[in-house]
Amino acid sequence: MPKLKTKSGVKKRFKITATGKVKHGVAGKRHRLTHHNAKYIRQNRGTTVLSEADTKTVKKWAPYGLD
Repeated sequence: MPKLKTKSGVKKRFKITATGKVKHGVAGKRHRLTHHNAKYIRQNRGTTVLSEADTKTVKKWAPYGLD
């Protein structure tokens, strides 16, 4: 059976924690931030944990984990 490739977009966008959860950066923080209020920008700082349903999909795209 051939090796499976990891999707290159997943390598760039996600990290897997030691407990198996998937972390990701929050969307909507790159440009045109003057349209967002300060609360939105403040609350979406840093990274968040992906939902369980989306975690299953991301782990399929990264069959050997992410280093």
